[in-house]
Amino acid sequence: MNPSAMKVIVKYFHEPAGLLFHGLAWVYAVSGYVLGLWGLFAESWLINAGATLWLAHGMVIAAYLIHECGHNTIFRSNRANAALGEMLNWICGSSYTTYEEIRYKHFRHHMDNDDSVWFMYDEFLHDHLWLARIIQFLEWFYIPAHDLMMHFILVFNAFIVPGRARHRWRNALHIMIRGGIFLAALVLAPKAAILYMVAYMLMMHMLRFMDSLQHDYGANAILLEEDPPSRFGGRATEQAHTFSNPLSFHHEWINWLTLNFGWHNAHHARPTLPWYRLPAYHKQHISDDPNRVIPFRTQARIYHRYRVYRVLHEGGDLAGRPSPMQEEYLRSVRAGEVYGGNAVSFLMSF
Repeated sequence: MNPSAMKVIVKYFHEPAGLLFHGLAWVYAVSGYVLGLWGLFAESWLINAGATLWLAHGMVIAAYLIHECGHNTIFRSNRANAALGEMLNWICGSSYTTYEEIRYKHFRHHMDNDDSVWFMYDEFLHDHLWLARIIQFLEWFYIPAHDLMMHFILVFNAFIVPGRARHRWRNALHIMIRGGIFLAALVLAPKAAILYMVAYMLMMHMLRFMDSLQHDYGANAILLEEDPPSRFGGRATEQAHTFSNPLSFHHEWINWLTLNFGWHNAHHARPTLPWYRLPAYHKQHISDDPNRVIPFRTQARIYHRYRVYRVLHEGGDLAGRPSPMQEEYLRSVRAGEVYGGNAVSFLMSF
């Protein structure tokens, strides 16, 4: 490419390195989505299996790029970040709501130092135990039914969530388009439709696996309030309620599988820092001690052991305490006293 043309392109990015790192991530996500979908229709089960995995991971990377867009770390222009976020929103199957509503909820997560939600889904499940038992039964088989329930609300959000009525035509249009395409695939190519559902559930598993231990906030129904108080005293306690769970502390390339989302203390310390700079920031400004992060094996053990139990018992023994200490939380994680959480994905808007 002409050097002058390259300079013109680079100047639109948040920083020059973004052209390479964000660009590669975008190409991977889009190619995974397009070629992954194509592979679902192949006759070979080997191609089907590879395509399902690539499609799932392509949607994961697209989701984390939405997160980057929300923090304006890709482009200099907020409008350009929003446009890319809307496109990626379609890939992730969360386009039933707007990118700005997803961004707003995540923005509140950072500003409130809280897990701001529209309704207390844990209380809802306790009040509807028949539904909770169905979800627990499905979760035993590793079907992410808890998150599927939340996704159902996302699909019909403009008809369910207060204050979203203005988006009903848009919401209905997306339901008709996406629903029509899926129903057509289900009739004409049922194998491909089923494999798409498998890929989507794999994406849900990976996203909530990364989310489940990063905070001990617990849900707080303040999302629709205009000026809610923070439960944890603002920035002074933000790091005390934030925990890092990289896939690997020593092999940084492994964490690219989730665009470094596991370096969560670094992200909350510097929300506008691009994903590819988080590992260095963590080790320089948070801690260079691997014992200060949650090991992958511990994450996997908790995710597996409490997959049914946490449907009605999210968090753990430390959940809800006013100011838990980092050391106490990490000790409790290793002791299996923390269960993790579900349904806290940044792709939700309520």
